[in-house]
Amino acid sequence: MTLAVRYTAARTLDTAPALSAPPGPGEVELAPAYVGICGTDLHIYHGDMDGRVHAPAVLGHEMSGRVVSVGPGVEGWRPGDAVTVMPLRWDDTCPACLRGHQHVCRHLDFIGIDSPGAMQQRWTVPAATLIRLPEALALDRAALVEPTAVAVHDVGRAAVRAGEKVVVVGGGPVGILIALVARAAGAEVRVVEPSAHRRLLAEELGLPAWHPADDEVSELVRQWTGDAGADVAFEVSGAAAGVDTAVDVLGVRGRLCLVAIHSRPREVDLHRFFWRELTLVGARLYDRSDFEKAVDLVADGTIPAERLISRVVPLTQAPAAFEALEGGGDVMKILVACTDDAQGAAV
Repeated sequence: MTLAVRYTAARTLDTAPALSAPPGPGEVELAPAYVGICGTDLHIYHGDMDGRVHAPAVLGHEMSGRVVSVGPGVEGWRPGDAVTVMPLRWDDTCPACLRGHQHVCRHLDFIGIDSPGAMQQRWTVPAATLIRLPEALALDRAALVEPTAVAVHDVGRAAVRAGEKVVVVGGGPVGILIALVARAAGAEVRVVEPSAHRRLLAEELGLPAWHPADDEVSELVRQWTGDAGADVAFEVSGAAAGVDTAVDVLGVRGRLCLVAIHSRPREVDLHRFFWRELTLVGARLYDRSDFEKAVDLVADGTIPAERLISRVVPLTQAPAAFEALEGGGDVMKILVACTDDAQGAAV
């Protein structure tokens, strides 16, 4: 019997027999090895997405694993192949899709939210969602490819260029990944984060970090930039104060990239946008090229994925892992090991 972790009600998860079906035409059956728990999963766990997520629901979309079997008509994949999944299905008919922006399809199926996800021991998905992994890349590290693809997309949306000064507001997993990808693009980066544990990790990765209460962050940025202000700010905190900070640090014609999901409207200093000719861009999800670049960045060590993995737990302990993340503390990324072999290979 194979198992799955299911969301059944606010702050309630259970483990139950997996109901994944054998692969049909154009589908593949996977054995997930590792599944990361992300901020969106926590939103679901809190009950904030009950209008979209229909319990009981199998969670998880940050994953790595191997192909078990392929359905009729599937070519190019065979059992044992190491893969991750770009967890998006779109209709290819809406205005967004017809303009080439399938990742923001009006009827997007985000697998792991709108349909069953990866936190199970067998998972059937469309073959078109597979992304090949290098055999030399450890599967625990490969579980961070999906959030790295988010960061690649965000840095691309902000059009970060070499030599620019970038402030990342929010030093959680995605914030740190954005900072690393921006640095790889040649930018100078600072991270703003209240957690001492996360600031220390950022510093150890060569990313200078400030507490938001350290003097005025905008004053620190002024000193750092010679009174010019930052070229780009990323809002990754999801907090009203984070929005204020991200706007305040920008110089003339600076770009603010909104990454965090804000569950309620926020006040924004629009006069500052007018006065300094600022630009606001949204960044949501990724496309296949973002995923492929993310694989390369994790595989070549540009993204030190092992440093971001705080803990690996077996599938049966996933509910406790959600509780640990909800409580904050010295935690960055927790992975759920879906098989005994995966657990034994964990960092």
